[in-house]
Amino acid sequence: MRMAYLSSLAVLLTALAMLSATAGSLYAQSPVHGIAMHGKLKYPPDFKHFSYVNPDAPKGGRLTMAELGTFDSLNPMVINGTAVWAVRSFIYETLLSRAFDEPFSLYGLLAESVTVPEDRSWVSFTLRPEARFSDGAPVTADDVIFSLELLRERGWPQHRTHYSKVKKVERIGERGVKFIFADGADRELPLILGFLTVLPKHLIDPEKFERTTLVPPVGSGPYTIDSVEAGVRVIFKRNPDYWGRDLPVNRGRFNPDEIAYEYFRDENARLEAFKKGLYDIRQESDPGRWARDYEFSAVKNGRVLKKKFKTGIPSGMTGLVFNIRKAIFADRNVREALILMLDFEWLNRNLYHGLYERTQSYFHGSELSALGRAADERERALLAPFAGNVQDDVMSGDYRLPETDGSGRDRRSRRKALQLLDKAGYELKGGALVNRASGDRFTFEMLALTRDQERLFINYQRALERIGIKTTIRQVDAAQYQARANSYDYDMIQAGWPVSLSPGNEQNVRWSSKVAGQEGSLNYVGVSNPAVDAMISAMLEAKDREGFVSAVRAFDRLLISGSYVVPLFHLPERWVAHWERLRHPGTTSLNGYLIDTWWIEPEEEPKRARTTD
Repeated sequence: MRMAYLSSLAVLLTALAMLSATAGSLYAQSPVHGIAMHGKLKYPPDFKHFSYVNPDAPKGGRLTMAELGTFDSLNPMVINGTAVWAVRSFIYETLLSRAFDEPFSLYGLLAESVTVPEDRSWVSFTLRPEARFSDGAPVTADDVIFSLELLRERGWPQHRTHYSKVKKVERIGERGVKFIFADGADRELPLILGFLTVLPKHLIDPEKFERTTLVPPVGSGPYTIDSVEAGVRVIFKRNPDYWGRDLPVNRGRFNPDEIAYEYFRDENARLEAFKKGLYDIRQESDPGRWARDYEFSAVKNGRVLKKKFKTGIPSGMTGLVFNIRKAIFADRNVREALILMLDFEWLNRNLYHGLYERTQSYFHGSELSALGRAADERERALLAPFAGNVQDDVMSGDYRLPETDGSGRDRRSRRKALQLLDKAGYELKGGALVNRASGDRFTFEMLALTRDQERLFINYQRALERIGIKTTIRQVDAAQYQARANSYDYDMIQAGWPVSLSPGNEQNVRWSSKVAGQEGSLNYVGVSNPAVDAMISAMLEAKDREGFVSAVRAFDRLLISGSYVVPLFHLPERWVAHWERLRHPGTTSLNGYLIDTWWIEPEEEPKRARTTD
């Protein structure tokens, strides 16, 4: 009896010792309703809805949206074709759903719970038993495993990059899946797996998955595709049997019975269609149009409303991209010279009514930006192995893009640009900038998708002529543009990289060495820099918000110092015009407005203008 007692006591003491040693991680190793990248979740397990929705929003009506360009595929999960991106939002679902009033937190969608240890070396999900695809088939663990393997092998470069870090997959019972990583170095991976799009295994042939198709896909989301007119129109229709309508993450969302996407080849045609009431809401990004083209009768009589939405996220970077895979842009002196030749002050006053702000940082307008902040000790330690990669004024926080006199002919900028080009081996001869060694003239092509881009390029072209640089501008259609962008067949394009308050693995797809030569990545510049790779890793390894912020600022300093783009500008707010029948919640998210939280007032629906189907 005494031996049995002592044995039991030893077991108890061992268990208590283990409890003490792992007290910080036991809660995380139990199933929970959500997960945050850093810190605590905002919403408790019994939350009813997100703060930025109207949980009592009426259902019904048709919401019509407008896209610029065309499409030839309904599969947005692969690189081939020009896809209808709304399929990802309305047809397919992920294991977890994002809360847009937190930096980066996810809550249960297809999965009712998530389990992750403190070291984040694995993550497991338990599916909801009621989850169904629109054909009535249950969403199973086999679907989850199939989706990971399919996207890892045949999906977009970001899928292949993210999911290749999963070293082992285990099925747990009937509804559980566990993803095991090589280590816990990438602390964002559990959240990345939470974003896994779950596809129906029973309907997909992996060998045909990468083909373009206009066959309506089957998913588990709130809508199905009602009709398709290739390149012109897609109409989504609410699934009356949608399994997840009452989930807390869905309350107040996906309110219209139908959502139509109309495609326009020309921006002017798209604007005129809005004025006629052929679609419901328009986000405007051009200050000239905002100031000039929204004084039509429906605005004056209150049937169309103009709104401005503040956001709580960084502006992100939009710029004229140097393809540094091309020898002509390989020298940073060249890139710095061409940055000097964009006269923002003149452009803003003469083309944009003075309404733009210059984008100085890749995380402009947030605590993540290095702008105006000297590097702290953590940043200096991270950057120490990469001496020379960050400019002194960027490290000290004193860096600013040069300002001009606004004349469009600033002599200081021209003089400094020519000095930099001289360092790079170029000189002016007879008004032409030529390479001293080869005698070749400095010339390149700017590839445009829209007339707005073409207009900007024309003004930049004139500025470059003043230092002897010859450029050509080529505007192509959406399909050709996408194909050339995917294969990096350009000298310069305009591109943008939106960011959140929790940048992470998506930065690998945009800036890392591993994707610089991978077709279809978002590394448009062609950056292949060990220092950049190291800062992305530091961001993913950070265990607290303070360390994370330092890593992002160090990353920002590297991108600024690399002179990889001619930084453009951003709007201080999001500008939206919409027909009065469309309503939105009184509280907005960190992203400003979210269209999936809007609704149409039932009594207004009979008055709406419709396109012909």
